[in-house]
Amino acid sequence: MRAFTLSDFDFDLPPELVAQHPAAERSASRLLDGTVHPPADRIFKTLPTLLRAGDLLVFNDTRVVRARLFGEKPTGGKLELLVERVLQDHEVVAHMKVSKKPPVGTVLAMAGGFSATLLGRWPDEQGALFRLRFVSDAGEDPYALMARCGHVPLPPYIEHADSQDDERRYQTVFARVPGAVAAPTAALHFDEPLLAELEARGVVRANVTLHVGAGTFQPVKTEKIAEHQMHAERYEVPEATQRAIAQAKARGGRIVAVGTTTVRTLEAWATSGEASGDTRIFITPGFAFEHVDLLVTNFHLPKSTLMMLVSAFAGYERVMALYAHAVRERYRFFSYGDAMLLARAN
Repeated sequence: MRAFTLSDFDFDLPPELVAQHPAAERSASRLLDGTVHPPADRIFKTLPTLLRAGDLLVFNDTRVVRARLFGEKPTGGKLELLVERVLQDHEVVAHMKVSKKPPVGTVLAMAGGFSATLLGRWPDEQGALFRLRFVSDAGEDPYALMARCGHVPLPPYIEHADSQDDERRYQTVFARVPGAVAAPTAALHFDEPLLAELEARGVVRANVTLHVGAGTFQPVKTEKIAEHQMHAERYEVPEATQRAIAQAKARGGRIVAVGTTTVRTLEAWATSGEASGDTRIFITPGFAFEHVDLLVTNFHLPKSTLMMLVSAFAGYERVMALYAHAVRERYRFFSYGDAMLLARAN
């Protein structure tokens, strides 16, 4: 097996191909069908014609929260929080962007009229994240405070401030469980008419939950990819979904993961035997997939862990050729961009 390095997952991407806004209609995005040779350029709403009755589509039903919050230190210095996780007793775990980190015990004045007390680092004293307690006069919990005071946590490569349109479109139509700071973007292409057509064709649906963290955008800084430390994300595979997967396999249906977050969830369950918990699963070429047969996914950042995942799934040479095709044909990249359909290589 070839020993892959970080440089293997680089490619030239013209900056104008990074989508700054979604397509006017969710299912009107383009779809690169990488399951056929040569690949076929399609529209996303044709996906039902590429699936079969009895196939199982597995979605991530996490809901993006308004996790970006602004405030200031007692000294007047400005800061930004990106809430990664809500704990008990009004505590949260967050990334902090500030010129100089304040000491433990500092009370931060947050925009919207509440305070955040810095309790320490997380998950330990050397952790990169911060643990804080939110306090408001009305006793609102962190989810209520984020809903009232927060901003949509758009990815760093989207250059405009969040808007009402982002509030609607940087969220799947079936989002259910609040907790994500990044959308499961492959699922953004599905709208109600498309879901209805899939059901009419006998394609079955099931859900998992993985609360996507900001670490999904964390760059890989080591040339030896095995030295990269993955971020932790919470996941759950409900019993109903476990049964649906077993039934689909029994009838000869294919398991179609919508997005890399769904792949990570299903394969974390397979490798750990645990249907819920935290996962740091890092999928690179050579990984043995157990559950996923087809993958619907957007186009990912160069040198990212997601490039490594899709290369592990569909084959490195195949994926790099598909990305070259997408650049030539001016597909739109990243969260608000277009999608492709991949088949498992191994």
